[in-house]
Amino acid sequence: MVGYLDSQIRQEASAATQPGPVVKEEPGNTYAGPNYREALSKSLLFFQGQRSGRLPGDQKLSWRFSSGLSDGSSAHVDLTGGYYDAGDNVKFNFPMAFTTTMLSWSSLEYGKKMGPELQNARVAIRWATDYLLKCARATPGKLYVGVGDPNGDHKCWERPEDMDTPRTVYSVSASNPGSDVAAETAAALAASSMVFRKVDPKYSRLLLATAKKVMQFAIQYRGAYSDSLSSAVCPFYCSYSGYKDELLWGAAWLHRATNNEYYINFIKSLGGGDQPDIFSWDNKYAGAYVLLSRRAVLNSDNNFEVYKQAAENFMCKILPNSPSSSTKYTQGGLMYKLPQSNLQYVTSITFLLTTYAKYMKSRKHTFNCGNSVIAPNALINLSKRQVDYILGVNPMKMSYMVGFGSSFPKRIHHRGSSLPSRAVRSKSLGCSGGFQSFRTPNPNPNILVGAIVGGPDRNDQYPDQRDDYSRSEPATYINAAFVGPLAYFVGKSH
Repeated sequence: MVGYLDSQIRQEASAATQPGPVVKEEPGNTYAGPNYREALSKSLLFFQGQRSGRLPGDQKLSWRFSSGLSDGSSAHVDLTGGYYDAGDNVKFNFPMAFTTTMLSWSSLEYGKKMGPELQNARVAIRWATDYLLKCARATPGKLYVGVGDPNGDHKCWERPEDMDTPRTVYSVSASNPGSDVAAETAAALAASSMVFRKVDPKYSRLLLATAKKVMQFAIQYRGAYSDSLSSAVCPFYCSYSGYKDELLWGAAWLHRATNNEYYINFIKSLGGGDQPDIFSWDNKYAGAYVLLSRRAVLNSDNNFEVYKQAAENFMCKILPNSPSSSTKYTQGGLMYKLPQSNLQYVTSITFLLTTYAKYMKSRKHTFNCGNSVIAPNALINLSKRQVDYILGVNPMKMSYMVGFGSSFPKRIHHRGSSLPSRAVRSKSLGCSGGFQSFRTPNPNPNILVGAIVGGPDRNDQYPDQRDDYSRSEPATYINAAFVGPLAYFVGKSH
């Protein structure tokens, strides 16, 4: 669980500015750097380590076994499958759906550059969408939004295969609404429907039909899921930004999947949105602006001009030498947004930088930050700096992707990774039996290949301590957003 954020810290970090590294146009930029293809492969392999449910015969991370096989039974439904969000054994659908949307967007924008990894991306997406479909279709009038009591789970340090904590089932409905989690689920289903459109048309149609129904539920029954579910989702994955950003994001994805004017009219009815300098599982405004700007940049469609302006305002808040920059950078050049799992913001924002630059390049488009003319390579160079930093080009000379490079985090805050595998010790360790492994200074016995951790502090330091969860815990949404930029640089380095 890396979702908890103190709202005051968020505001202070967003308001703070500090001169960052100068990002220059580099004519004839070569993309030499870390092995992006290897990193892309490992970033997707990571998802196998987060799987809940019955594992398939081709499971490559062989230290993991089937788990959560009775999930949903307390509500008399089958809610097996899906992903554990981070280093715990809880299924939180709000960040899981965002993870699915970002994996799908990565595949849609960069699939042609991914080579054989595109099929691995589809497998990772489908592991989530099979579960999300169950959540949306199991009980009419209800959307299931999570399995596992987070407070009970976090008191224990045990393998997912041994879970004996309450597998409580959580849902939203007309009387207990959750527009945020519903619209994010709709976004995930709509985006993934496009990923499967040609390779599995029947599955694609099911995803899209379900997306439409879930989006209608989000629109019709307004309310924040945090208000409906309180301590089951807060402070872990509270919807701090409200639900308007998810309604915008969900409708934007349904418009892209259907081309139906209804969704554009709905977006217009929402009115103006916030102008943040962040993009995350909680705050979707910037992602929605970039997604909607595509039509303005690629098709010169004036209906989307306002979103192009909003996307460019966002870029101006991120670029270090922009007069309106509100983004801090470390001495080593890493974007530094918040102390709590900072790399989740780095990977998500880097995805938007790379993707908007891709749109710009296709039309030789530039924009202004104050008096500075911003060409696509300014965004690409900043993206590359962030990607390379994560992969080891940093003051610690350490990769923040587990199993990549010669030096990487060895003591990640992750139950399954830190405890002996069932292959080694079949007997259950129980709720508290694993704390001996939690406290040991020894490296984790199981390498969660591809996992990207929360990352270094504002001074580029990383202590590699298991109990330092804000820096040492991996999460599905950190990786999901990184897949796109990695695929971009794979394409450029060959």
